[in-house]
Amino acid sequence: MEHQVQSEQSVPSDSPQDPPKKEKSEALEWLKAIVIAVVLVLLIRWLFFAPFIVDGPSMQPNFHTGERIIVNKIIYDIRGPKHGEVVVFHVPSEGRDFIKRVIGVPGDEVKVEGDTVTVNGQVIQETYIQDVLNEKHNNNELYNIEANFPNEQVPEGTVPEGFVFVLGDNRSNSTDSRRIGYVPYGDIIGRADLVFWPLKDIEFIKH
Repeated sequence: MEHQVQSEQSVPSDSPQDPPKKEKSEALEWLKAIVIAVVLVLLIRWLFFAPFIVDGPSMQPNFHTGERIIVNKIIYDIRGPKHGEVVVFHVPSEGRDFIKRVIGVPGDEVKVEGDTVTVNGQVIQETYIQDVLNEKHNNNELYNIEANFPNEQVPEGTVPEGFVFVLGDNRSNSTDSRRIGYVPYGDIIGRADLVFWPLKDIEFIKH
């Protein structure tokens, strides 16, 4: 609802100055509203969310090259990463950002032996890759033929405080904690929450 006020001095309604003043005032209000809206969108994007493009096969079959995702940048300022969450993080040694899945959090003892992943001695159920696991196993093949863990490159199997252990869903084609080691919280950009492009693949990411 538009609120109007009148000055104490009476002005005839047919004054030729009224229309230009009113139009100028409305135009200024619209301009202010647009500027505020743009600033808010940019601020929200900068502080809370950011778009990223998936590049590479390491998260197949769940993510594919060229997909655009929205990353929640604030969630890990509130709490630490949890098992199964898909995170985007920076790798200084590579000079680029990776997308992987959190398998181990601080204090966890992680082991990867073929397609069996255990955390604190318990085999984890990886429903997000179960179909491809079944397909390989039905053909008497392993899905993970790349690397086990711990190994010569990363010999310590317990996740340190302030770090996470991550794996790519595509176990035989992923540079992850089996190669680059544990990921420090400070390098994590945020949690991948939404695929927004291409349109046919729009979905909230299940963690």
